[in-house]
Amino acid sequence: MLQLRPNCECCNKDLPPESREARICSYECTFCATCVDTVLKGVCPNCGGEFTRRPRRPANKLAQDPASKERVYKPEGCSRVA
Repeated sequence: MLQLRPNCECCNKDLPPESREARICSYECTFCATCVDTVLKGVCPNCGGEFTRRPRRPANKLAQDPASKERVYKPEGCSRVA
């Protein structure tokens, strides 16, 4: 099951479970669409993988399987790519 991390690792923007702006790689590294498109140029700085839009979990399933509350913020990794 996806963790649905709550923020962009690059700019720390909030990405709630229902966000259409969240992008993930195959390791679930999580970034906002703006950072993926402008800073990262579509390549994950952690693993070198590609991104896809993160699927949204239906609201009725979030109570049973809540999104992660663990924030991962690594702005230094994004500045290396820029």
